[in-house]
Amino acid sequence: MPNNSTHNPAVAALVLLRQLELRLDSLFSGSKASLWKLTRSQFGASVERSVARRFSEGPVSQANVQEYVETLHVDDLVLAAACIEGSEAAWEHFVATYRGHLRAAAGSLTKGGRSGTDAQELADSIFAELYGLVGGKRGEASLFRYFHGRSSLKTWLRTVLAQRHIDHIRQSRRWESIEPENDGEQKLFPEQIVSTPPLDPHRNKYLQRFLLALQDCLGELSSGDRKRLELYYAREKTLAEIGRILGEHESSVSRHLDRARRDLRGKVEQCLRTGCHSSDARRLTPMSEAEIDLCFQYAGEDTPIDFRQIFPEETPDKSARAGRKESL
Repeated sequence: MPNNSTHNPAVAALVLLRQLELRLDSLFSGSKASLWKLTRSQFGASVERSVARRFSEGPVSQANVQEYVETLHVDDLVLAAACIEGSEAAWEHFVATYRGHLRAAAGSLTKGGRSGTDAQELADSIFAELYGLVGGKRGEASLFRYFHGRSSLKTWLRTVLAQRHIDHIRQSRRWESIEPENDGEQKLFPEQIVSTPPLDPHRNKYLQRFLLALQDCLGELSSGDRKRLELYYAREKTLAEIGRILGEHESSVSRHLDRARRDLRGKVEQCLRTGCHSSDARRLTPMSEAEIDLCFQYAGEDTPIDFRQIFPEETPDKSARAGRKESL
């Protein structure tokens, strides 16, 4: 059922989420929640935060919410929720499992190896914020509240480190502060946990570079891969609908999409890393691995990237337009 556009999108999404209680029960029972003594109510609250964040703007449908829930990294979300709730067992598991990963990622960012002093300081610097000791009461101040399960916990942690690393470089170079636009956006990983985190003043630059690279690299894909991506992201077709349009089995569509996304990500990373764009005669400034991580993180949030502009419809009378309206 389409959502009334006059309603708050996040509230509408939560209403639709309540119609998926049985599916949430199944996800909860199949997760590792029992290891951390996380209750069904606490798990539900974590999913609600994730859904409200994802659908904070624009129209939303039951199909959108259900598809989003199915893509969540549930066990990672459960672990983060348990840490927020103060489970010592969950926290000890997190430290034992992810400290090495954090230091390895920090070593890659600082170019000094995981055992280097800079890498260890960078990796260990976020533990107080993850634990919730910065900015107020534990749990309420935990940096885990900014993890919504859309990516894996490892990917999210690497992005946190990338933001910290760049912030440190900017501070050490005494870059002048740039006043953010008053557009209501929030910085995902703030220097201090506060109720309204400041916007990264360089966010728009990263989004523009990502979009330029994305548009450039889409042109290097095969026509079939481009069509699948167009139908899935711009026309919001389901895998089954794409299969019927292209004469493929749903599972084949899924495999082709996964491969196309991997190929496209690799091309975009290389484009950002080298600064070379075939659609632009200029050679742009190459980006560091940390900056590339931020490009993908910001692009993966609720960003202003409009796939309908990237894949414009050829005519306003296309059936795909009608199909899109029905899915809203």
